Amino acid sequence: MTSATATPTDLLAQVAESTARFDAAIGALTAAELAAPSRLPGWTRGHVIAHMARNADSLLNLLLWARTGIEIPQYASVELRDADIEAGAGRPLAVQHADFTGSAHRWQAVAATMPAADWQAVVRNRQGGSLTADLIPWMRLRETEIHHVDLGVAYTPADWPTPFVARLLPEAIADLSAKLVPDATPTFDIQATDTDFIATVGPGRPHHTVLGPASALLAWLLGRSPGADLTGPLPPLPAWK
Repeated sequence: MTSATATPTDLLAQVAESTARFDAAIGALTAAELAAPSRLPGWTRGHVIAHMARNADSLLNLLLWARTGIEIPQYASVELRDADIEAGAGRPLAVQHADFTGSAHRWQAVAATMPAADWQAVVRNRQGGSLTADLIPWMRLRETEIHHVDLGVAYTPADWPTPFVARLLPEAIADLSAKLVPDATPTFDIQATDTDFIATVGPGRPHHTVLGPASALLAWLLGRSPGADLTGPLPPLPAWK
């Protein structure tokens, strides 16, 4: 079984494990480390953690929408989302940690008791795209895994679970392929050196191949690595989602 074929229940177990790793990382921080820059430009580690807490609440909104049939937007507005992150970023470490833990537990508790039929309910994400509720656990797993790396602690893309990389890598390629401007970024292949994965990024005939471990390729495509551990010409990439 891979993440791509996992049921919501399977994914909930993966989210719980990923959340526990993130929670432990917060617990190992000092107050000074919390206020230090993260790997995301303009954000401290406090911003990352505040975002993760509010993301859990936003995905809880989508679960409640799916469960009750009453429309509850993921976020009330982009402006309020950003303001909540900014307001939460400077809180004391103990408050930040408790907020992250509590929000994650609330989300997990509701997800764990979702009736099977409600996973097929259609909701909308913050960009306005429609999706079935069974994709919400995957949305949370992406957040916990990618933003754990963004904390800039000991967790790196090489630590991402293999099923997570196997599912997100083709998704990232499809997303970037749709955004490529041929004159700015020529079509290219990527090939994993530790799996049999190979794919083309962009339309038309590829001009060259970028090679490296699957997790390193994914980190580069997501803008989480400059690609120093890859071989082949590295073209400029548009921002991921």
